[in-house]
Amino acid sequence: MLETTAPAAGPLLEVSHVVQSYRKGDGNNRILVLDDVSLSIKEGEIVGLLGRSGSGKSSLLRIISGLTEPFAGEVMWRGQKIDGPAKGISMVFQTFALFPWLTVRQNVEIGLEAMGIDAAERRKRAEQAIDLIGLGGFESAYPKELSGGMRQRVGFARALVVHPRLMLMDEPFSALDVLTAETLRTDIIDLWMEGALPIKSILIVTHNIEEAVLMCDRVLIFSSNPGRVGFEMPITLPHPRDRQAPEFRALVEEIYARMTNRDGPGAPLHTGPASHADVTLTTHLTPISTNILAGLLEELADPPYNGRADLPELADSLHLPADELFPVAETLSMLRFADVAGGDILITDLGREFVGADVEPRKKLFAKQLLAHIPLAAHIRHVLEERPSHKAPWSRFADELEDHMSEDFAEECLRAVVSWGRYGETFVYDEQTRQFSLEEEE
Repeated sequence: MLETTAPAAGPLLEVSHVVQSYRKGDGNNRILVLDDVSLSIKEGEIVGLLGRSGSGKSSLLRIISGLTEPFAGEVMWRGQKIDGPAKGISMVFQTFALFPWLTVRQNVEIGLEAMGIDAAERRKRAEQAIDLIGLGGFESAYPKELSGGMRQRVGFARALVVHPRLMLMDEPFSALDVLTAETLRTDIIDLWMEGALPIKSILIVTHNIEEAVLMCDRVLIFSSNPGRVGFEMPITLPHPRDRQAPEFRALVEEIYARMTNRDGPGAPLHTGPASHADVTLTTHLTPISTNILAGLLEELADPPYNGRADLPELADSLHLPADELFPVAETLSMLRFADVAGGDILITDLGREFVGADVEPRKKLFAKQLLAHIPLAAHIRHVLEERPSHKAPWSRFADELEDHMSEDFAEECLRAVVSWGRYGETFVYDEQTRQFSLEEEE
């Protein structure tokens, strides 16, 4: 454990020019995950890291916690470089990660036991933390007897019991249902505002835009591939915050606009005619069902939107978090069925044509747009047409993609074009043989 006697003056935490990359399976190349990330955390603030899935937010949190060493750069905790788990920093994970054979109190005490705290003090501090987080009376219960929200409260108590100065939260509410997450989120904010928590600062990773505006004093918006801080937004609204207040909605709108801004979150917001981002062979594609793509187009075309929707309002009406809505909107934009600009999504003439078409014309229009605007799909089709057998293995394209991205991202890209190619009858894919092929001529 890192010991420090540094004074509290200045930032509690400073992240300076951190780079993170991982070796690929062949060991010869590295995938860049984080690039030149710098930020600081002061005492008395809640800071949010907001960005897309895969933007490196969780990787950064693990570096800050001392669980992972960066490839380059450094993290200073109260004036000393972090080179392992740091005393004064605790972490709440997305999953509950409780030991099923231990009671609530034993799960909470386990960190204190590792620190060498005697049994009487462990019990006292554990019961204080359990009461604080609203689980008094459940000290002897086992995880299987608790609801998901209660298990996550145990995770919070376990993080708080060591009396950290900084608490790291890695999407701590995302595994909970909406009502449970809202209750727990509100309780944490109330305890923070009352000064009842032993912590001095919170750094929370989230992909929920409203959650970030609701909780945080500052929001750092990450850009992706590789991850870096693209924009910093102060949130100065007093607590408790009203989700329906115009000031709250304006901040949510701006974050949506920045996260969908073609030139990145820190660039001037695009206010002119909508434009389409360049899609290359190695652009990350998200596997999205064509039913979902068609459903969103139909929703957009009909009242009350009549072709144009505000993304935050659309997310609310569809009960979709931003992290799920963004890839759908961007895929429709790539295919030229919709435009995304200024936090709005607009259906195009092609999108209206798709919505109004029958099944077969829909497929033909989709296939045409897929080959015209998704280079990976066009590349697969071209390779299949050139080969005498009209066949090619999955590995042929996976290896090519993995020269530029992680194995997981390559898998996602290929899964996306498999789904879209099947729908448009552009090519077929056999899961058993892991081979692409052209449709056989009748």
